[in-house]
Amino acid sequence: MKEISRPRQAAALLAAAVTITAFCAGDVLARCYPFGPRTRSVNDLGNQFVPFHAHLWDLLHGRAEGGLLVNWQSGYGSSFLPDLGTYLGSPFALLVALFPRDEIDLAVYVVTVLKIAAAAAAMAWLLLTLRPGRWWAAGPLGASYALCGWTLADADYNPMWLDGLIALPLLCLVGERALAGRRSLPGVLVVALAWTANFYTAYMATLGAALVLLLRLLLARPSRREALATAGRAALTTVLGIGLAAPLVTVVYFGTRHAYPGRTSTFSPVPTEDLLARLLPTVYGWGSPALYVGVTALLLALALPFHRAVPRRVRAGWTGLVLLTALSLQWAPSHLVWHAFTTPQGSPYRQTFVVCGLIVVAAWQSVAYGMPDLRALGAAAGLLALITALAGRSTLIRFFTWPVLPLAVAGALGGLVLLARTGRRGPLAWLAVVLLLGGQIGESAATSAVATRLRLAHMDDYAPWGERQDRQSALIAEADGWPRYRTDPGRQQTVGNDPLVVGGEGAQYYSSLTSDVLTRTLSSLGDGWTSRGRSVQSLDNAVADVIFSVGARVHSPPDPHTKHAPPAEFPAHVTRRDVPPLVTVRSAPDRRPFGTSPYRNQEILLGSRVYTVPRIAVRDDSGRPLPSRRVGSGSALTGPVITARCPAGTQVNLWAAHYSGTARLAGGPTAFFNARPSRNRAAVVPLGTAPASGRLRIRLAPNRPGDVPPDAIGCLDTGRLRAAAARLKAAGATEVTVSDGTVRAALPAGSRGIAVLAAPRIAGWRCAAGDGPQRPAEEYHGLIAVPLDGTATSLTCTFHPPGLRLGTAVGAASLLTLVLLTAGAAVRRRRSAPPTTTTPRERVTTAL
Repeated sequence: MKEISRPRQAAALLAAAVTITAFCAGDVLARCYPFGPRTRSVNDLGNQFVPFHAHLWDLLHGRAEGGLLVNWQSGYGSSFLPDLGTYLGSPFALLVALFPRDEIDLAVYVVTVLKIAAAAAAMAWLLLTLRPGRWWAAGPLGASYALCGWTLADADYNPMWLDGLIALPLLCLVGERALAGRRSLPGVLVVALAWTANFYTAYMATLGAALVLLLRLLLARPSRREALATAGRAALTTVLGIGLAAPLVTVVYFGTRHAYPGRTSTFSPVPTEDLLARLLPTVYGWGSPALYVGVTALLLALALPFHRAVPRRVRAGWTGLVLLTALSLQWAPSHLVWHAFTTPQGSPYRQTFVVCGLIVVAAWQSVAYGMPDLRALGAAAGLLALITALAGRSTLIRFFTWPVLPLAVAGALGGLVLLARTGRRGPLAWLAVVLLLGGQIGESAATSAVATRLRLAHMDDYAPWGERQDRQSALIAEADGWPRYRTDPGRQQTVGNDPLVVGGEGAQYYSSLTSDVLTRTLSSLGDGWTSRGRSVQSLDNAVADVIFSVGARVHSPPDPHTKHAPPAEFPAHVTRRDVPPLVTVRSAPDRRPFGTSPYRNQEILLGSRVYTVPRIAVRDDSGRPLPSRRVGSGSALTGPVITARCPAGTQVNLWAAHYSGTARLAGGPTAFFNARPSRNRAAVVPLGTAPASGRLRIRLAPNRPGDVPPDAIGCLDTGRLRAAAARLKAAGATEVTVSDGTVRAALPAGSRGIAVLAAPRIAGWRCAAGDGPQRPAEEYHGLIAVPLDGTATSLTCTFHPPGLRLGTAVGAASLLTLVLLTAGAAVRRRRSAPPTTTTPRERVTTAL
């Protein structure tokens, strides 16, 4: 057994070493973090993955506001278990705890590298399990899989997907155990781990592993009974493993059911030339299948149909499986099957890693039966030339592909030809290995560097932790008063999840599971969002701060890393406000439904009239009125003006959810709006104080067409707001304690009406007044509400994530079934073991 495992161990170590070397070399070439000045935090890596890992660091060190059930730092209180299962389910994520808090970007980078290396090692181990062969060939092919185009172009900035990259070879190994009739316990645990780490890509990996097992059965040609037994063992192992992962999987599933719907996408296949182009090194194109696996692996896979030493059934089977799965990328029905019957928002080819894995396995078949001869290599080279010619028409191929591709082909072909002619011994064999490894590392590093640089050119990017975050986190720590009041990190965000990175408790929250009730409630109150409603922003509004008990707010200058960021007009600082507690009592709640005006909606939730909403006029730069209030097009492009009248001394707010550009009240600061149809929504912004005359003149500078609503201006009477806040505070809870998913509040005697907890009424909240039974919490304009009859002097609300009870029951049933099956198998093995005929004395003598 040890002799069998040693080649696998050597291959796994070689695969990991080659992978780490090539991946880091790519970042060195791109001069990317942590090897250069360019950031690698683009899109969701900076907005979601780094912040969520920072929150995990806080949880592991006991510094987070909340726990596993509720994240009190984001979205005024969001369900955390679905986010844990989506972004942080991997065991590798726990490694961030070993790094300093201000090196969270480095921690995520190391986790990413280790995941890719683990995938390489797992694939190398699988290849030698499928068929014995040369470990020094299995190692580089394992690296080819881990360094595939899908990894370098799509997954290295979506670290949660990399768990699927690891899962595919592991699940194939589970299939091999089922094929060999071995014990199912390790397989069940592997399936459970894969589905817990990231069930989305684990689902795709499971489909891929099922295809591999099906082909293995077809090639082995067992009896019908043996085939059914193998399929039954594999199915039972998979079901039990998924069952063990159910407590997390069901929570994520129900979290998606309650999430803001976002965008509905329709799948459109890419042109054939683009599909073929993505097989080549240094070719990048977002939204196309990144099928690159390295020239060596591609040549070996192309040589398989012509490799006469490989049995015909093996050649036909693996070649056919690769072709069928590649074609499935382009067919809408199979696309839906791969993506759990829902076209994803974003890249439509997330299953590409499965096809890359199958290409590598096909390449291994060419090696495991002996190196392809010159005839097979010549045919493979001809097919590669044809692919290159057809791909040459693709717009994805850029000038730098042409110098890299010939060098990669020369190294790969040269090494393979030398091995075919000399075998595995002698100096020429070593030269061949050097050519193959050098070419593989070089082309993979170049492909990674190109992907990194081109991503930075067309995606939003974010700087790693630096002085800005140091200053913000220090201000928040100094102002912190949770749970007496919230401290909001501020409107000028650095990333989409600032509270998770620098601390505090705000509205800002970006997740695939952002709740529908949060987005709709805050939108009704004038908040803005990006990412089609999934990234809710901080709402810098005095009334909203009173409603949500935001007693301290950080004000920062625009992030200097942002493109076209204006110069800082002020240093980061904190403003404070006297606000009611998290739990308030409304003796006469206003049940009117929300309307279109955020100012009136805020007043309904506040319970007091504090705004004057004047009539407005919008004029172009020549003074002519714009009846449609459409700006940013035609004559209104250069400098439209909004005019209105407000009571002197009131705070002027501008709400223009569909406007993009700047707005400035005479004597006030410049406010920025960034609305894009169906993608971004602009938030209400304070512009300054109304002059003594009351006449307002707000200069707009639109940068794209947009609309100004008729009730765009809200004149806030700050004196009335202070009085309203004082009334809510006087009638509110005298004490509030928060611990993970439980909120307790002490209420004044005789409280009637409803108690309102300043948190979104997401599914899962149950509350009880006094000693009464817990019931599903009521909703008051999107917030948690509990009826009061005047007898209760306390309030308790607890959160139970939807799906957790169901998942726990399924998990317990799966665990019980697994225990019974394991115990039964152990009993059967003991009964079937041949009886011993030696005496105790003989056994002792033998042992000595």
